[in-house]
Amino acid sequence: MFDHIISGSLLEDFLSHLKSLGITEVKPYSKGTTGLVFLGEMDGKRVVIKLQRPDSPRQNFKREAELVRVIEPFGVTPPLFAYGRFENLDYIIREFAKGEIILQADLERRHIFKIVEKTALLDRLGLDHGQIQGGKHIIIGEDVYIIDFEKAGWRKPKNLTSAIAMLFLNDNIISKRLRKKFGVDEDFLLSLRGELTKYKRTGRLSNLLSLLSSL
Repeated sequence: MFDHIISGSLLEDFLSHLKSLGITEVKPYSKGTTGLVFLGEMDGKRVVIKLQRPDSPRQNFKREAELVRVIEPFGVTPPLFAYGRFENLDYIIREFAKGEIILQADLERRHIFKIVEKTALLDRLGLDHGQIQGGKHIIIGEDVYIIDFEKAGWRKPKNLTSAIAMLFLNDNIISKRLRKKFGVDEDFLLSLRGELTKYKRTGRLSNLLSLLSSL
Protein backbone atom coordinates (compact mmCIF):
# COMPACT_ATOMS: atom_id res chain seq x y z
CA MET A 1 0.00 0.00 0.00
CA PHE A 2 2.89 2.36 0.75
CA ASP A 3 5.48 0.75 -1.56
CA HIS A 4 5.88 3.85 -3.76
CA ILE A 5 6.24 6.18 -0.75
CA ILE A 6 8.52 4.42 1.72
CA SER A 7 11.25 1.87 1.08
CA GLY A 8 10.74 -1.69 2.23
CA SER A 9 13.80 -1.58 4.46
CA LEU A 10 12.75 1.67 6.16
CA LEU A 11 9.25 0.35 6.69
CA GLU A 12 10.58 -2.88 8.17
CA ASP A 13 12.84 -0.94 10.53
CA PHE A 14 9.92 1.27 11.61
CA LEU A 15 7.74 -1.75 12.32
CA SER A 16 10.56 -3.19 14.43
CA HIS A 17 10.76 0.12 16.28
CA LEU A 18 7.02 0.00 16.98
CA LYS A 19 7.36 -3.56 18.24
CA SER A 20 10.01 -2.38 20.69
CA LEU A 21 7.41 0.08 22.02
CA GLY A 22 4.97 -2.76 22.61
CA ILE A 23 2.87 -2.21 19.50
CA THR A 24 1.81 -5.31 17.58
CA GLU A 25 -0.52 -6.29 14.74
CA VAL A 26 0.52 -3.22 12.75
CA LYS A 27 -1.23 -2.82 9.40
CA PRO A 28 -1.29 -0.01 6.80
CA TYR A 29 -4.54 1.96 7.01
CA SER A 30 -4.45 5.10 4.88
CA LYS A 31 -2.20 7.81 3.52
CA GLY A 32 -2.41 11.58 3.34
CA THR A 33 -0.34 14.39 1.89
CA THR A 34 1.98 14.50 4.91
CA GLY A 35 1.60 11.16 6.67
CA LEU A 36 1.23 7.40 6.46
CA VAL A 37 -1.33 5.93 8.84
CA PHE A 38 -1.15 2.49 10.46
CA LEU A 39 -3.37 0.62 12.90
CA GLY A 40 -1.97 -1.51 15.70
CA GLU A 41 -2.53 -2.92 19.16
CA MET A 42 -0.89 -1.69 22.36
CA ASP A 43 -1.73 -2.73 25.92
CA GLY A 44 -4.98 -4.25 24.74
CA LYS A 45 -6.07 -1.07 22.96
CA ARG A 46 -6.35 -0.31 19.28
CA VAL A 47 -4.06 2.54 18.28
CA VAL A 48 -3.41 4.77 15.29
CA ILE A 49 0.17 5.48 14.23
CA LYS A 50 0.86 8.44 11.97
CA LEU A 51 4.31 8.53 10.39
CA GLN A 52 5.60 11.52 8.45
CA ARG A 53 5.94 10.71 4.77
CA PRO A 54 9.59 10.62 3.65
CA ASP A 55 8.64 12.75 0.64
CA SER A 56 6.89 15.42 2.73
CA PRO A 57 8.84 18.57 3.65
CA ARG A 58 6.31 19.46 6.35
CA GLN A 59 7.00 18.35 9.91
CA ASN A 60 3.70 19.03 11.64
CA PHE A 61 3.34 16.05 13.95
CA LYS A 62 5.36 17.50 16.83
CA ARG A 63 3.16 20.58 16.82
CA GLU A 64 0.04 18.43 16.54
CA ALA A 65 1.18 16.37 19.52
CA GLU A 66 1.70 19.53 21.57
CA LEU A 67 -1.80 20.77 20.74
CA VAL A 68 -3.42 17.44 21.52
CA ARG A 69 -1.62 17.29 24.88
CA VAL A 70 -3.35 20.56 25.81
CA ILE A 71 -6.88 19.54 24.82
CA GLU A 72 -6.98 15.78 25.50
CA PRO A 73 -8.04 16.21 29.18
CA PHE A 74 -11.31 17.70 27.88
CA GLY A 75 -12.31 14.58 25.92
CA VAL A 76 -12.45 16.32 22.56
CA THR A 77 -9.99 13.95 20.90
CA PRO A 78 -8.67 10.46 21.74
CA PRO A 79 -5.68 10.26 24.12
CA LEU A 80 -2.20 10.69 22.66
CA PHE A 81 0.11 7.88 23.74
CA ALA A 82 3.41 9.00 22.23
CA TYR A 83 5.28 11.37 19.97
CA GLY A 84 8.68 10.44 18.60
CA ARG A 85 11.14 10.56 15.73
CA PHE A 86 12.45 7.69 13.66
CA GLU A 87 15.13 8.18 11.00
CA ASN A 88 14.37 11.94 11.03
CA LEU A 89 10.66 11.29 10.52
CA ASP A 90 8.08 12.40 13.10
CA TYR A 91 5.40 10.02 14.30
CA ILE A 92 2.54 10.11 16.76
CA ILE A 93 0.58 7.31 18.39
CA ARG A 94 -2.94 7.84 19.69
CA GLU A 95 -5.88 5.74 20.75
CA PHE A 96 -8.15 4.67 17.90
CA ALA A 97 -11.46 6.55 17.79
CA LYS A 98 -14.19 3.94 17.42
CA GLY A 99 -16.90 4.86 14.97
CA GLU A 100 -17.33 6.19 11.46
CA ILE A 101 -16.31 9.45 9.87
CA ILE A 102 -19.20 11.87 9.78
CA LEU A 103 -19.47 11.56 6.00
CA GLN A 104 -20.55 7.93 6.41
CA ALA A 105 -22.32 7.98 9.77
CA ASP A 106 -26.03 7.93 10.53
CA LEU A 107 -26.29 10.88 12.89
CA GLU A 108 -28.77 10.97 15.74
CA ARG A 109 -29.77 14.11 17.60
CA ARG A 110 -27.46 13.20 20.49
CA HIS A 111 -24.52 13.22 18.07
CA ILE A 112 -25.40 16.73 16.92
CA PHE A 113 -25.41 17.93 20.54
CA LYS A 114 -22.05 16.24 21.13
CA ILE A 115 -20.61 17.98 18.08
CA VAL A 116 -21.88 21.32 19.38
CA GLU A 117 -20.47 20.60 22.83
CA LYS A 118 -17.00 19.69 21.62
CA THR A 119 -16.63 22.34 18.93
CA ALA A 120 -17.84 25.01 21.36
CA LEU A 121 -15.25 23.79 23.86
CA LEU A 122 -12.51 24.18 21.27
CA ASP A 123 -13.80 27.68 20.59
CA ARG A 124 -13.56 28.54 24.29
CA LEU A 125 -10.03 27.19 24.42
CA GLY A 126 -9.12 29.42 21.47
CA LEU A 127 -7.99 26.55 19.23
CA ASP A 128 -9.23 26.48 15.64
CA HIS A 129 -9.16 23.02 14.06
CA GLY A 130 -9.10 24.40 10.52
CA GLN A 131 -10.62 21.39 8.75
CA ILE A 132 -13.96 20.79 10.44
CA GLN A 133 -15.97 21.31 7.25
CA GLY A 134 -14.06 18.61 5.39
CA GLY A 135 -16.27 15.87 6.82
CA LYS A 136 -13.38 13.52 7.61
CA HIS A 137 -12.25 14.76 11.00
CA ILE A 138 -15.29 14.08 13.17
CA ILE A 139 -15.76 10.48 14.26
CA ILE A 140 -19.25 9.34 15.23
CA GLY A 141 -19.65 6.38 17.58
CA GLU A 142 -20.76 5.90 21.16
CA ASP A 143 -19.00 9.20 21.70
CA VAL A 144 -17.98 11.91 19.22
CA TYR A 145 -14.31 12.70 18.65
CA ILE A 146 -12.50 15.31 16.60
CA ILE A 147 -9.23 14.04 15.15
CA ASP A 148 -6.22 15.23 13.15
CA PHE A 149 -5.12 18.58 14.51
CA GLU A 150 -2.28 18.87 12.03
CA LYS A 151 -3.54 22.21 10.67
CA ALA A 152 -4.98 23.52 13.93
CA GLY A 153 -3.76 26.73 15.50
CA TRP A 154 -4.25 29.28 18.26
CA ARG A 155 -6.18 31.75 16.13
CA LYS A 156 -9.73 33.09 16.05
CA PRO A 157 -11.73 29.86 16.29
CA LYS A 158 -14.73 28.99 14.15
CA ASN A 159 -15.17 25.34 15.02
CA LEU A 160 -18.83 25.41 16.02
CA THR A 161 -19.96 27.65 13.17
CA SER A 162 -18.04 25.52 10.68
CA ALA A 163 -19.58 22.34 12.09
CA ILE A 164 -23.15 23.67 11.98
CA ALA A 165 -22.62 24.97 8.46
CA MET A 166 -21.44 21.51 7.42
CA LEU A 167 -24.36 19.81 9.17
CA PHE A 168 -27.19 21.98 7.91
CA LEU A 169 -26.37 25.13 5.97
CA ASN A 170 -23.93 24.16 3.22
CA ASP A 171 -24.89 22.15 0.17
CA ASN A 172 -23.21 18.80 0.78
CA ILE A 173 -24.00 15.12 1.33
CA ILE A 174 -24.16 15.48 5.12
CA SER A 175 -26.54 18.45 5.14
CA LYS A 176 -28.84 16.92 2.54
CA ARG A 177 -29.05 13.71 4.57
CA LEU A 178 -29.76 15.54 7.84
CA ARG A 179 -32.31 17.94 6.38
CA LYS A 180 -34.25 14.98 5.02
CA LYS A 181 -33.94 12.91 8.19
CA PHE A 182 -35.09 15.68 10.53
CA GLY A 183 -37.52 17.39 8.14
CA VAL A 184 -35.62 20.67 8.25
CA ASP A 185 -37.38 23.57 6.52
CA GLU A 186 -36.31 27.04 5.45
CA ASP A 187 -37.68 28.65 8.61
CA PHE A 188 -35.42 26.42 10.72
CA LEU A 189 -32.40 27.26 8.57
CA LEU A 190 -33.15 30.98 8.80
CA SER A 191 -33.40 30.74 12.58
CA LEU A 192 -30.20 28.70 12.68
CA ARG A 193 -28.28 31.34 10.75
CA GLY A 194 -29.56 33.96 13.18
CA GLU A 195 -28.49 31.96 16.22
CA LEU A 196 -25.02 31.38 14.77
CA THR A 197 -24.66 35.12 14.25
CA LYS A 198 -25.58 35.68 17.90
CA TYR A 199 -23.16 32.96 19.01
CA LYS A 200 -20.29 34.56 17.11
CA ARG A 201 -21.07 37.85 18.82
CA THR A 202 -21.78 36.64 22.37
CA GLY A 203 -20.46 33.08 22.67
CA ARG A 204 -23.78 32.02 24.21
CA LEU A 205 -25.20 28.61 23.31
CA SER A 206 -28.58 28.48 25.07
CA ASN A 207 -30.75 29.68 22.19
CA LEU A 208 -28.88 27.56 19.68
CA LEU A 209 -29.34 24.47 21.83
CA SER A 210 -33.04 25.25 22.24
CA LEU A 211 -33.44 25.50 18.49
CA LEU A 212 -31.61 22.19 17.90
CA SER A 213 -33.83 20.57 20.53
CA SER A 214 -36.77 21.12 18.20
CA LEU A 215 -35.36 18.67 15.64
